[in-house]
Amino acid sequence: MGTVAFDDFFSGQAAALAGGTTMHIDFVHPVNGSLMAGFEAYEKKAKKSCMDYGFHVVIRKWDESVSREMEIMVKEKGLKRCKSPGALAMVHAENGDAVFEGQKRMIEPVLALSAVYDVTISLSCGPFKLLLEGEATARAIRLASFVNTPLYVVHVMSIDAMEELAKARKSGQNVNGEAVVSGWYVTSPPIRESGHNKALQAALSTGVLQLVGTDHGTFNSTQKAFGIDDFRKIPNGVNGIEERMHLVWDTMVESGQISVTDYVRITSTECARIFNIYPRKGAILVGSDADIIIFNPNSSFAISASSHHSRTDTNVYDGRKGKKRFDKVFDMFCQGKVEVTIAGGRVVWQDD
Repeated sequence: MGTVAFDDFFSGQAAALAGGTTMHIDFVHPVNGSLMAGFEAYEKKAKKSCMDYGFHVVIRKWDESVSREMEIMVKEKGLKRCKSPGALAMVHAENGDAVFEGQKRMIEPVLALSAVYDVTISLSCGPFKLLLEGEATARAIRLASFVNTPLYVVHVMSIDAMEELAKARKSGQNVNGEAVVSGWYVTSPPIRESGHNKALQAALSTGVLQLVGTDHGTFNSTQKAFGIDDFRKIPNGVNGIEERMHLVWDTMVESGQISVTDYVRITSTECARIFNIYPRKGAILVGSDADIIIFNPNSSFAISASSHHSRTDTNVYDGRKGKKRFDKVFDMFCQGKVEVTIAGGRVVWQDD
């Protein structure tokens, strides 16, 4: 996209701590095709870190050089290759070639000259995206079954993908699915028919999906405006790392969809188990890291770009309509508030 996320490690992690998250795992993108160069670049970025973090290394291609670099990273960086050591394969389930073709169809000049343009986008973009997410999820599940390796599918956005995961888990396959809070409300994409958000919430409550992440990637309003004339140029990403714990409580616990114990499971414990950092994280036990939050379910607050801790000047949850009270046009009151965050036994954030 020709731009980088507006939050750095410090500002993004400050937002995380204010929202009750004490560790995150960031995506490391290759630099000029090199995994090692990408890893080293992110190590430098992480020098601004103010909390615990880990890395997922993105594999964009496969050849012998990538294989060799993965071996080096296993031995020298403590990372693991998929399958051979029983590590977890993580997949963003999309069909890039088909998505590219769909984008070309929607950007055709004839559409821009037609009154049907908006209707075409709203009616075709959603089903098109959902169809491809379902197809790609099914393909990833079958390939994981073929090589007998565990699979983790990130930011599941649709009923189509969720149902593929449900079928695989019912058959006994070791697959896990992640919801993200932006997928319940707004994100980039999808434009969807109603019902998918409720289905994803139900999947979390019944164990079809295992946890809630954020895919936090912020861009300010100037960066987002790069796509004002061509949606393909919009930097892809929204905030969520500060809002996650609050929105999961407000959306799912307050509504009675999950219990308080389930809340801890899908926001903390299951994350730690899947990524092999339990019981150091995800538990309050002797020998654990003493990462604890004090959460007041009787408190409420307004989600707003003017008060959040991210550096960006926008917040996608500003103005979300809900059952809670409003006292400003663009502020949504969220029920439940993180009041203290403790990391490693130290108070690192306190609501004032």
